[in-house]
Amino acid sequence: MGAVPYVVLLVVPVLGRMSDQCEDVRLMATYCFATLIRLMPLESGIPDPPRMSKAMVEQKQKERKFLEQLLYGKKVENYTIPVPIKAELRKYQQDGVNWLAFLNRYKLHGILCDDMGLGKTLQSICIIAGDHHEKATVYKETGNSDCKPLPSLVICPPTLTGHWVYEVEKFVNKDFLKPLHYTGPPSERQRLRNKVKNHSLVVESYDIVRNDGEFFRSVHWNYCVLDEGHIIKNGKTKLAKVIKQLRASHRLILSGTPIQNNVLELWSLFDFLMPGFLGSEKQFQSRFGKPILQSRDAKSSSKEQEAGALAMEALHRQVLPFLLRRLKEDVLQDLPPKIIQDYYCELSPLQVQLYEDFAKSQVKKGLEETVSHIDEENKNEKASKDNPHVFQALQYLRKLCNHPLLVLTANHPEYTKVMDQLHQQHVSIRDIQHAAKLVALKQLLMDCGIGVSSSSSGSSDLSSDPVVSQHRVLLFCQLKSMLDIVENDLLKKHMPTVTYLRLDGSTPAGSRHSLVQRFNNDPSIDILLLTTHVGGLGLNLTGADTVIFVEHDWNPMKDLQAMDRAHRIGQKKVVNVYRLITRGTLEEKIMGLQKFKLNIANTVISQDNSSLLTMDTGQLLDHFSVDQEKKREKPSAQQSNATGKTSLKTMIENLGELWDEEQYETEYNLDNFIGSLK
Repeated sequence: MGAVPYVVLLVVPVLGRMSDQCEDVRLMATYCFATLIRLMPLESGIPDPPRMSKAMVEQKQKERKFLEQLLYGKKVENYTIPVPIKAELRKYQQDGVNWLAFLNRYKLHGILCDDMGLGKTLQSICIIAGDHHEKATVYKETGNSDCKPLPSLVICPPTLTGHWVYEVEKFVNKDFLKPLHYTGPPSERQRLRNKVKNHSLVVESYDIVRNDGEFFRSVHWNYCVLDEGHIIKNGKTKLAKVIKQLRASHRLILSGTPIQNNVLELWSLFDFLMPGFLGSEKQFQSRFGKPILQSRDAKSSSKEQEAGALAMEALHRQVLPFLLRRLKEDVLQDLPPKIIQDYYCELSPLQVQLYEDFAKSQVKKGLEETVSHIDEENKNEKASKDNPHVFQALQYLRKLCNHPLLVLTANHPEYTKVMDQLHQQHVSIRDIQHAAKLVALKQLLMDCGIGVSSSSSGSSDLSSDPVVSQHRVLLFCQLKSMLDIVENDLLKKHMPTVTYLRLDGSTPAGSRHSLVQRFNNDPSIDILLLTTHVGGLGLNLTGADTVIFVEHDWNPMKDLQAMDRAHRIGQKKVVNVYRLITRGTLEEKIMGLQKFKLNIANTVISQDNSSLLTMDTGQLLDHFSVDQEKKREKPSAQQSNATGKTSLKTMIENLGELWDEEQYETEYNLDNFIGSLK
């Protein structure tokens, strides 16, 4: 208590050392700052000690003003950008730049987590260009080598490197911010290294930073900006380790979705920004992660729920000063609404047959034994070698919901029987009637006026021709194989008049930006086919006003990011989002789980911290067969507990990342699993 009146005076000097180049100093300063910040609420209630000098009291008033701006979001000073920006900043964007300048002044680091499409790139360019110009001016006037401006670094997904360079050149003259696009094969990158000193900004992808880590560690950067920074959410990856070793005076993360699966991801982001601020990973997990997760379980006691609510509130209070989050609906009165609709479709008879065959298989019985033996103390215990992993079963059913062709390979036990059956009916496995989603997708596209010609509309009256008021579509799949099926079996075969472009992992990173520009600028292109992994980040696709998800991510943030490619600044039309969901299947339950994950993210990040809801998402194994009665009501917590089974939510959390980054590029191989379906 004796130290509390002096807390305000200690905070600012400690802040300055949180960017120290010596890791030990940086860790100590950050740890001290985290401790002091927790004592701040007590400070205002304790009078100044009688022996405190007048100068110290005045200093306290000055420092308190700064801390009020930091902790309670009091209006920060307006920052005049010292270089011409070729754009008119909206009020909330100017507020964002003011906040970034405030962090810059006090050598703080933060996460700009504005909603997708609000211009995080532009706000970042403003502060990088402004800070570079100010340092260059001081260096010019004084000649002091310590003031020599350092280059800044932007790291982003490969799809966005061209976009960043384009945006910098569009908004700022090269005299004030000169970007270098650091890309290409190793020999080309070797040549570009010599050019870094002549540029004020280097833009490159996460993959290249991981591969050229030694070079990037050797340079002292001014700003290090991680665009879509949630990519380092797993601190154990090589990429995250390399990035956390970079030296930079100012560190900034841009992410519309800082939390995607659990609060531990937030620890990894702050471990890059301010190592030690949220304690060690182990401390963070026991103080925040574990109680929050336990409180979310349908079986949690009232005591666990209270502990979870308190942990969430404490975490919220500690991280909020370093997060700036604005939602589109709060700041963009002129942006048309986004309407999300679930478009349900019934499985085809062939899909039902394969789904039910799975339910009767030995694999299903093996899975029941595996799940019932999961030890609560060791939730990461894997299935034994004799039993298939639950993950494979989830993947199998997920692919089956999309198209029987994705699972009915030559080594499938039912392959011969099904092929004979189809041969007798004189139909092919590739006919769209066997995939509920393709039939629904065809109807949906025609409802949008796509693929409908005036001759097929049965009317010569142009005013009734749907083509006149045609919509343009972004069509997302998870897997390239499903995108191939949509392209070859539906568009080419049944809708040959439809024009489309395609963007997936096989599209060279260098040509993605021009492909996006072409789609936005050419209204005669009806559809852009994308995989969620490649098309879901950072791209501006306001040329479309309709978004269709043929399949969904386990992670709701990926889907949200994807739909907000169209719903962003510059969009003049209402954006309609359609999610194709097969009724009565596991997929329907996964969409319920998405809501649970979204709730955790919104509770930590949003300004309003009252939404501490829990959600029961039903049983996993109950949905390995088709729900024929279509009973979709959720069981009560009491019912869930009575079954004695592990809930879908708990099961999926126990499996870790079900759909990690690599599986977007190389699909999960189910050959051995399919062969075991006897």
